Amino acid sequence: MTLPSFPVIAMAVLVLGATSPPPVVPPSIGFTIRGVDDDMDLHGNPSGADLVIFAAGNQWMVLPDLLAAFQKTHPEVRNIFYETLPPGILAEQMAPGATLRVGELLLDVRPDVYLAGKGRMAQERDAGLVGEPTAYATNDLAIMVRSGNPKHITSLRDLGRPDVRVAMPNPQTEGIAKQIEGAYSKAGGSALVQAIMDTKLRDGTTLLTRIHHRETPIWILDGKADAGPVWISEALYQERIHSGIETVRIPAQSNVLATYQAAETVQPEHEAAAKAFVSFLTGDTAQAIYRSYGFTAATPAKEKP
Repeated sequence: MTLPSFPVIAMAVLVLGATSPPPVVPPSIGFTIRGVDDDMDLHGNPSGADLVIFAAGNQWMVLPDLLAAFQKTHPEVRNIFYETLPPGILAEQMAPGATLRVGELLLDVRPDVYLAGKGRMAQERDAGLVGEPTAYATNDLAIMVRSGNPKHITSLRDLGRPDVRVAMPNPQTEGIAKQIEGAYSKAGGSALVQAIMDTKLRDGTTLLTRIHHRETPIWILDGKADAGPVWISEALYQERIHSGIETVRIPAQSNVLATYQAAETVQPEHEAAAKAFVSFLTGDTAQAIYRSYGFTAATPAKEKP
């Protein structure tokens, strides 16, 4: 099957064939105009890759440091291609015969490793697409607002106010949406869920993301939304880069905890590299990198229902 088109704008890079002797790094022609031909979630070259990773989109900021550290310990894994789209889109792309369509580009690539939340991973294991998963990190929710918090957002209940425009992950493609709805229920019961996910959705003050919640800070900074629930790691990253976003923390009694897992796909093309990467995720180096981006460790206590 062919997946529906999403407004991810493709970046085209033409890799030139090399004459003898070939250069160490093949030259390339850049064909990127920011905001026009600009794809933020497809990384590297799938042709001749030594490892292919599909990682849940909320980890996009971690992957460059993580993969650089992995390649230091595994220099034989030279060419890594990875995607950081929503886990639901990645899962559809793993189905036999599926391709990802980005504009007029069709991408047919299968991962060696899949990174996703515990619930989504269970679905893919039941479907026979991945092997035994390994937990490597946890995360909870926070609310992004513009610096200075002009709407005076202090809790999830404030997102039900008619004057607050909410950037909400799309429940059809993003696992975080179910987690957020659970937090709404904890904070304000079914009335708050209905207000945000029904009433405000119909009147246009709840806006569903179309790619993934990378859009949330953009909408807030552009004045299209006032607030957006996201994983706290994403909010803290925006503060880290001084983007103009501020974090409103959600108390534990209204919050939810997500556990992230990694698994090799069934019959991966690059089995040795896949095994090495999954093992690397639970080591000290990878754990320190995840902590530096606001994630917490996955422990047996956190795994309990």
